[in-house]
Order: sequence, then C-alpha cells, then structure tokens
Amino acid sequence: MLNRLRWQLTLLYLLVALGLIALVGLGSYALLRRYFQASTDLALQYKIATQFQLYGIPLPQELARAERDWQGQYAHPLPAPTRTPIPVKKQSNGEESDDENEAAHPAGQSEDQENEAYDARLAPVFLVSGNPGSAANAGASALLSPISLDQQAQAAALLSGVDWRTLTLQDGSRVRLLTYRNPTANGPAVFQAGRLLDDQEHALGQLLSGLFLLGGISAILVGLGSWWLSGRSIRPAQEAWDHQQTFISNASHELRTPLTLIRATAEVGLRDQPRETEAQPLKDILQETDYMNRLVDDLLLLSRLDTRRLKLARVRIDLAELLGETHRMLNQLAMDKSVTLELGGAAGAIWGDPTRMRQVLLILLDNALRFTPAGGRIRLEASPMGKFYHIVVADSGIGISREHLPHIFERFYQVEQPGEAETRNNGLGLSIARSLVEAQGGKISLESQPGRGTRATVSMPAAPF
Repeated sequence: MLNRLRWQLTLLYLLVALGLIALVGLGSYALLRRYFQASTDLALQYKIATQFQLYGIPLPQELARAERDWQGQYAHPLPAPTRTPIPVKKQSNGEESDDENEAAHPAGQSEDQENEAYDARLAPVFLVSGNPGSAANAGASALLSPISLDQQAQAAALLSGVDWRTLTLQDGSRVRLLTYRNPTANGPAVFQAGRLLDDQEHALGQLLSGLFLLGGISAILVGLGSWWLSGRSIRPAQEAWDHQQTFISNASHELRTPLTLIRATAEVGLRDQPRETEAQPLKDILQETDYMNRLVDDLLLLSRLDTRRLKLARVRIDLAELLGETHRMLNQLAMDKSVTLELGGAAGAIWGDPTRMRQVLLILLDNALRFTPAGGRIRLEASPMGKFYHIVVADSGIGISREHLPHIFERFYQVEQPGEAETRNNGLGLSIARSLVEAQGGKISLESQPGRGTRATVSMPAAPF
C-alpha cells in the first residue's frame, strides 16, 4: 500500500542529492571558467602595458592597475622593461625600419632572452602587428600570431580607446583579443594582444565530462541509498498499516456471525409479534443489522483491496450485456421512485472483472437514484475513446457543490444524508468504486453542478473484438 509513498520519498531524496551535486559541480565549473577568463584578461592587459612602456607611452589607469595586480599576484614579477622611448624611423616607402627591432631589445638583449622573462602564464599571449604588412613587431613574443590584425577591433579601439572581444577562427578555435589605441604618434596606431583559448576550453571540457561521469555514478549510488533509506523511513508506517488492515479483516469476519444471529432472532420475533407497536423495535433491529452487514462487507472489501488480496478476473466484458443487465436490475426501482432510467449506446467490449464492474455501476446508479427527485432522468451509456471505453452514468438530480468534489471519493465522506433510514449510507460507496476501477487498470471521475445533475465517467481499457 505504501509503495507509492516509498517511490515519492526516493524521488525526493534523489532530487535533493542531485541538486546539491549539480550545485557543487556547476559552481566549480563556473569558478574555474571565471578564473581562466580573469587570468587571461589580466595577462592581455599586462602584455599591452609592456608595449606602452617600451614605447614610452604613459599607462592608462586600468593598465597601471593591471600591472600592479599582475606583479602582486605572482611571486616572481617580470623585470620592468626599459622605459626609453623607441625612436621610429621611417623608410622612404613610409614603413618602419628594422632599427625598431634593435631598439626594442636594449643593452644587447636578444628577443629570445626577453621572452624568457615571461613565465608560463604569459607565454601563450601573442601580439598582433600594429602595422599591416610589417613583418616586425616591436617587443613581440616568440609566439607567432595565429591571426592578422582584426580590422573591426582596430576600428572599435580607435573610436573608444579600448576593445575587448572573443573571436572564433575558421578552424573553430577561439581567441580572446584586446586592442588598445595608441594615444601618441610614437609607434603603431593600435596595440593588439590575443590568446588562444583552446587549452582552457579543453581543460573545461575535461572537467565537465568528469562532472557528468561522477554525477551519473553519484545518481546511481544516491538512488540506491534513497530507496533503502525511504524503505526504512516508511517501515513503521507500513507495519502499522498492515496491522490495521489485518484487524479490520479479522473484525469483519468476526462480526458477521453475531450480526447473522441478531437478524435471525429479530425475524423470528417479528413473525411472532401480532401488534405493530411491538413489531416496530424488531423492524429497527433488522434495519440496523442490514446497515451493519453492508458496512462490514464494505470494510472487508476495502481491506482486501488495500492489501491486494482481492482476486480480480481479467476477461472480455461485452458492454451491451453488462449495461443491459444492470439496467434491468434497477429499472423497476427507478420506476418506483418515478425516475426514468435510460439505456444509451453500449457497443464494444472492455477488459475487467464482470462481477466487480457490475458492482461499480450499481454503486453509481444507487447514488444517482438517491439524489434524483421524482420526474428526473438517469442515463447509462458507453462510448469508445481511443484505447478506452467511457461508461457514463449521468443524472438530472440535485448535483454536488464545488467544494465537495475534491473529497467525494474519500472514505466515509458524505455530501448529504437522506432523511429516510432505509436509504442510510456509510460513505464508502464511491471510495469502493474508485478502488475497484483502479485495481482493473481504469479511472473514474465525477463532474457535477448544483441543480443541474451529476455525471460519473468510468474509463476502462478496451478489449479487441
């Protein structure tokens, strides 16, 4: 009975655990990605700052701050490059001369020696030539630039002073690019530095794959642990439920014998009583005994349904025969109450237990008769709906208020108690009907409007012809 609750608890535990795993994993991924981006941007700014210093250009505030941050973060800061301005000599064709390269490496320091000063964090950063067509690049690292000067970035930097962007190359590689405008006439118009992001994205991809792998393994382990934990959590409730159902079943069996004796004694006494005044108490005993018998039978049936001990047949049921027989059984009772019981279309067949399906229809029709006044109508019909058949019991009775509908299938819930004792109801009929229908793979629903009647629909799996 509590297996559904166990599945719900397992799913709840699993979702909470997976949520925590996802939070930690995605948080780690986001932090690493942010670290990569921050370190790359800082390295690009520091690289541009060295170029400004090589040309004797005053550092903008953000580049000066980047230089301080870089040297403050790493234990072995790079030696500050010379701040001697580089004289730029122009050839007759307007291009920079090779003397610029010589000036870029003062005091006999070669380009390779200068590049050795950059640690591994700065080594992947490359400089893009500030003058298109020029093979030389003052202060450039030994790393060859995988791209030429990006014209859009150059135009944006000349307009706003600085430009950040991430480019995707033809081979799918991505490049983080920083472009700064040269505020002086000394040197190229812009300085452009970049860094390939392949290594970072490869590391992030490996981390993401590892997180998915660990997440899958964790989900399996957590699922098994959640199933075990939920089982231990509901075990006391399951045991209490089993004891309760056993008690109800035993009590129902034990009550049948005294109720039978009480009814037999009352019937004998009623036959021996000649006066009506003395017979009325015995009639009341018979009436209450009948009510108690129905209640015991209903409780016993519900107990068997709850513990799945009720044996149900799975046979082909002809709807015309089922509805026709049910109509004949209750038609006379409906006529006695001046209610018209109509039988609509009923072609087709369903899978189920004939006895229990007849019991479901009798419960629904009994409710319809009790709440339909004289002159009303009740219609019983069936119609196909995909892989199901809908069996409908519709009446023109007093209806049910909207606030009662969510509770109408609850045990012992009653919308209204009729005044006559012979129609006394224990509030278990609709609950039994729903349990019987669901035990056979079907569904039951109820719609109602006060003053306009009630419509009960039973959906049962269709059987092939």
